[in-house]
Amino acid sequence: MDQVEIFKALSNKTRLQILNWLKDPELHFPDHKVSCGETNGGVCVGHIQRKAGLTQSTISEYLVVLQRAGLVTASRVGQWTYYKRNEKAFEDLSNLVASEL
Repeated sequence: MDQVEIFKALSNKTRLQILNWLKDPELHFPDHKVSCGETNGGVCVGHIQRKAGLTQSTISEYLVVLQRAGLVTASRVGQWTYYKRNEKAFEDLSNLVASEL
């Protein structure tokens, strides 16, 4: 776990909001399964982009930062990429904060 990358990723308000939304995708993206299909809880970039109200390129960049930090995972199905939280990374981060910071 690269602590610096994680804390950099968490230092942006929109990236934090995306992580919050992905914590409960059914609540924040109620129609994502209808339009994206069954994706193991992943949400396609278009839904995240629309909710955030930013350009797709900005959201894609934010998601890459979150993915590099290990906070989200991505899966590609055809032309679509789906993102979901990496709950193990949050458990590890919680342990890190509790034991070392």
